[in-house]
Amino acid sequence: MGNKTIKIGNTSVGDGESVYVIAEVGINHDGDMKKAVKLVEEAKKSGANAVKLQTYITEYRVPKDHAVYGILKQCELSHNDQKELFNLGKDLDITIFSTPFDNESVDFLEELNNPVYKIASFDSVNTKLLNKVSSTNKPVIMSTGMTSLEELGVAWKALGGNDDGTGCDLALLHCVSSYPLEDKRANLAIIQYLHSVHEGPVGYSDHTIGTQIPIFGVAAGASIIEKHFTLDSNSDGPDHSMSADPQTLSELVDKIRWIEEILGKKDMKIRDAEEGSISYRRPC
Repeated sequence: MGNKTIKIGNTSVGDGESVYVIAEVGINHDGDMKKAVKLVEEAKKSGANAVKLQTYITEYRVPKDHAVYGILKQCELSHNDQKELFNLGKDLDITIFSTPFDNESVDFLEELNNPVYKIASFDSVNTKLLNKVSSTNKPVIMSTGMTSLEELGVAWKALGGNDDGTGCDLALLHCVSSYPLEDKRANLAIIQYLHSVHEGPVGYSDHTIGTQIPIFGVAAGASIIEKHFTLDSNSDGPDHSMSADPQTLSELVDKIRWIEEILGKKDMKIRDAEEGSISYRRPC
């Protein structure tokens, strides 16, 4: 199912394309608009392709007696704030997009011309939300934490996918829904498994600490890397400790570009490095 590449804005993402790096800001702005602006600016400086936000109405996301209600409410950006961040992305030439958690948020993101929708692992079985996102006819990136193969098939149909692989521009991100994630539990073999069941782009959404595992993710076949991003990994909050700060994100982007060079292209021919060895060939 799916096409080998999808289009995010003017950028092709997927097989044969440069790895697409997403700085997952999420709620790491702590509800502070000055921090949110700084995060977008630092993501651009770090070389990321895109910044991902979260768009939600807290009361629709969790009950008021839920343990994280207070945190989510504090970090709920206003529509005006989000509009400002989308405009900032245009000014800085970095893509801004978001994960919606309710139908009303999808409607609002359409007003901002959100270029691609991210579906969180927690919502891979939320067919109501998937149907709503499908109605936008925009490309979709979906994380697959906690998702079975059967549930993935149901999600594909809910997003408008057809049996012949048409109907939805979908990228899948391997993800383990543990925060933070131990390196040895990253289960990167799933990246190749997803390639075997999905013809569209496959990437990796990382919850480990540091840069090593997402680099291995690229070596394992990920064409998208999503990494949580913060100004200070020592800040209080649920996601900061597993997030990359600006220096770490810069290092991650540099290492991704380095490993892309090492991996090279999928073609068989005489390569530039082999020119000096041609005279030693022994045809019959």
